Amino acid sequence: MNAGASQGKTDQLKDRSMADATDGADRVTIRLKPKANARAIRHGAPWVFDNELVTDRRTKKIEAGAIARLEDAARDPLGTVAVNTNSRIIARMLDRDPGAVIDRTWLAARLAAALAHRKTLFDAPFYRLIHAEADGLPGVIIDRFGDIAVIQPNAAWAEVLLDDLAAAMAQVTGVTTILKNASGRARGLEGLDDQNVVLLGRVPDAPVAVPMNGAIYMADLTGGQKTGLFFDQRPNHAFAAGLSREARVLDVFSHVGGFSLAALAAGATQAVAVDGSAPALALAEEGARQMGAEDRFTTAQGDAFEMLAALAEEDQQFDVVICDPPAFAPSRKALEPGLRAYERLARLAAPLVAPGGYLGLCSCSHAATIDKFRAASIRGIGRAGRNSQLIHTGFAGADHPMHPHLAESGYLKALFFRLLP
Repeated sequence: MNAGASQGKTDQLKDRSMADATDGADRVTIRLKPKANARAIRHGAPWVFDNELVTDRRTKKIEAGAIARLEDAARDPLGTVAVNTNSRIIARMLDRDPGAVIDRTWLAARLAAALAHRKTLFDAPFYRLIHAEADGLPGVIIDRFGDIAVIQPNAAWAEVLLDDLAAAMAQVTGVTTILKNASGRARGLEGLDDQNVVLLGRVPDAPVAVPMNGAIYMADLTGGQKTGLFFDQRPNHAFAAGLSREARVLDVFSHVGGFSLAALAAGATQAVAVDGSAPALALAEEGARQMGAEDRFTTAQGDAFEMLAALAEEDQQFDVVICDPPAFAPSRKALEPGLRAYERLARLAAPLVAPGGYLGLCSCSHAATIDKFRAASIRGIGRAGRNSQLIHTGFAGADHPMHPHLAESGYLKALFFRLLP
């Protein structure tokens, strides 16, 4: 994408009158179709899809990111929403109050509520601060790395109010650096640019060291995947680490060493990290060095499926094997091939587990429900000729709350099996 054109589009969004975007008295009204499920909205559903809304010529002229009053077909108010007629999710609920003023003060209140929860959970400021709809800021992801915050504004309304969001973030949390990460796939669906921007402070000149579960992870906040680190796996890292004392561990799709470094911190005798990304493995190696565990840590770059097959040919076995792949089923269209990929992964990983050892299988595919993912994993283990016990089912950490009406916000699943002798 042309950087100049992208920046120009962003500037046009921000230059719109904030009174038009936020003022509760003068804002535009949009209305549900008679057959739309207004009850679901009243009960907490956060999205209105384009086939549920009356979209006449006036509605179609609403600028992306505008704030509107939502009514049902009988003209009864439902709340204040953000509108993007270019998106399949045409309206996102911001506030149940139809006259709510969406400004810096409103943003600060949402951030403060989210921060209070994270302070309850964690002693150190390394966590996901905002998990989109579940934290009342639809489409917005904010990860915190000490005095640095990385924002993914994956909805048009957040792009329009990005300066206010950054200012409220600094005010509420005291962070001194705020980065905009525009790599999210959802931004393309919203018609937004892919340009990363420094909103406050300056770009970090080195990866940031993140303490978690006794390990040290190196997060590349500008060139790494997503915002630089996956905080969502924290409790699953901890569970796997508990299985890894005095163990030999294989961490497949390791990224920056998520499971392997936690295992080393817990006392694993050896950990091997496998990933397709050389930069990610370099960060994992640096994390091991900072932990003083480099003599127990090795890495291997390559295709995970090929590496698993090669290890089996060498008759290698490990006490703990963890596979944490990218989303094989990121959409409903990809569900069936994705489930076959999860089954294949389990089939290839199971022979590498020593008798009585443990196999952890993870999925971040929201389209693959826990039942479907579990069934695919069990089929794969069975096809490998192994008998198993399912000993634990894990999900994302409490800093990644699930919106009760939005299954997509509960995307992460982790299954831990003991493979019987």
